[in-house]
Amino acid sequence: MCGIAGVLSLNKGHVDSGIVSKMTDAIAHRGPDGFGIWKNEEQSICLGHRRLSIIDLSDKANQPFHYKDRYSIVFNGEIYNYIELRDDLISKGYSFETESDTEVLIALYDLKKEGFLNDLDGMFAFAIWDKEKEELFCARDRFGEKPFYYTESNNSFYFASEIKALWSAEIKRTPKQERVFQYLAYDLIADFDHPETTFFENVFQLKPAHYITIKNGKINTQTNYWDIDLSIKNNSISFEDATKEFKRLFKLSVKRRLRSDVAVGSSLSGGLDSSSIVYTIQQLKTESQKQATFSARFKGFEKDEGEFIDLINKELETAANNIFVTEQSQEKVFDKVCYHQDEPFGSGSILAQYQVMQLAKENDVTVLLDGQGADEYLAGYARFFQNYLFSIRKRDKTLFKKTKINLEKFYQNDVSFHYSKYILLNPTNFIRKIRNRTLKPDYIQQFNSSFYQKNKGYSYKTTFAKDLDHALYDSLLLKSIPTLLRYADRNSMANSREVRLPFLYHKLVEFVFSLPDEYKIRENWTKAILRESMKDVLPEKICWRKEKVGFEPPNSRKVDPKVLGVSIDLLVKHKILNREKIIESKNWDYVQIAKLYE
Repeated sequence: MCGIAGVLSLNKGHVDSGIVSKMTDAIAHRGPDGFGIWKNEEQSICLGHRRLSIIDLSDKANQPFHYKDRYSIVFNGEIYNYIELRDDLISKGYSFETESDTEVLIALYDLKKEGFLNDLDGMFAFAIWDKEKEELFCARDRFGEKPFYYTESNNSFYFASEIKALWSAEIKRTPKQERVFQYLAYDLIADFDHPETTFFENVFQLKPAHYITIKNGKINTQTNYWDIDLSIKNNSISFEDATKEFKRLFKLSVKRRLRSDVAVGSSLSGGLDSSSIVYTIQQLKTESQKQATFSARFKGFEKDEGEFIDLINKELETAANNIFVTEQSQEKVFDKVCYHQDEPFGSGSILAQYQVMQLAKENDVTVLLDGQGADEYLAGYARFFQNYLFSIRKRDKTLFKKTKINLEKFYQNDVSFHYSKYILLNPTNFIRKIRNRTLKPDYIQQFNSSFYQKNKGYSYKTTFAKDLDHALYDSLLLKSIPTLLRYADRNSMANSREVRLPFLYHKLVEFVFSLPDEYKIRENWTKAILRESMKDVLPEKICWRKEKVGFEPPNSRKVDPKVLGVSIDLLVKHKILNREKIIESKNWDYVQIAKLYE
């Protein structure tokens, strides 16, 4: 896990290694264990790296890493199946000088070029310079666990792990007004139609499961190398056999994600997903050392899951670590989180997550396994019931009515339908919406009818996915997970920690999508196949919990930085909000965000 940066001249001019050094300085928190910078003889490309040592701690594994006097790579992430890939490469005549996954990655690229991406089980963002072809190859993992931002400026291609590194290269910082409009009008933190965009003009991100090449001064179009094929269905497999295969793949995923030369622990919320990981780790453990868990607690709050956290820690005799999140602790980290996130974030839970990463750092545990991703493709949220029911209604209206009644009785809640939702604003409604949810009207004079007229071409439309698979697909690959992964990456790397996500093993995901709907929602239970696979492992009280408790601190609504998080440039420097008025208001939330821009 690391931070990467680089500059490639698009007209064969000379690049400045000092610029790349500044870029890596801006993301030094991502890699406190080492620093490297390299420029080719022609001085047309310069690569920079900040290292967080996790696999092969020796200096031989430092980056930028060079191979066969042809390739140079900077790599952020982990290739979990590097041992299997290494053995296969050795059988094909390759030899290795390190025990690192970086050398395996570059050797596999030498063998298969872009086709090697299909072989990787991992989270990654990297750039490979091929001296022979004079080509830069950049790629990002399937779900977007690791970030990759880039821009073109001054006849050069700049890239980095975080946007703030681009600012260090003196890239012009201009807010993208369409994104500001989307955010303020519709609360959108991401543009689902154009996921490559950011809140800044001419700053893009490499989309998950995509790669890009830069050759002969041309930045080629992003190429998609992986997707989930919803047409592939295994309707003949029994629920029992499906459960066995799910359990096998999940256990394999956890086992691979435990590979490390530094301490590994787990984020434990007390819910089904994180508990499944902690208990599986316990099964795989060969050492007598206690497993370390890290949890956010909310004392005296109805959403505190301490009862379940304590049950697990006591039964497994873990080395339990808890951070009790308070309003004061949220205030203390607010400035830091805003700085590290770079772009808007939509919930106070992000502040609590940051504190869990701080706790891991204080206890010298570098790697944390986390349960993120399971809800999004195993149908863990009640909102997926309507998609599930719609699928049933298309083929059997009698079964639809029966299933709907059973779900509502089981959860004591109405399952309503919303087929589509068009949100259209006129100038008056837009201004009223902004005034009702942000500052007093005189603070937001910038949001007038002129601003609306310039941006009204964007009308946000949410459509109802008329079957469960499409709803899960959208949640996993388009809407929910990409944003949550950005939060987790910035919060963990701000504290020089690495987060690994066993539920985002692509073969496990593909397998679940190939199964019938009834294996995900079965006899009213969400995440049915996960519950069934863990029923003999987890305490019954956890495995068969009905309620879904969101990760929400007690004061999240107060510190919810929806409008605030747009960033200094969007809110203050560009006069979207008036800084003096913010200070005068003495509103803690607004004062804190304004201070960031002093």
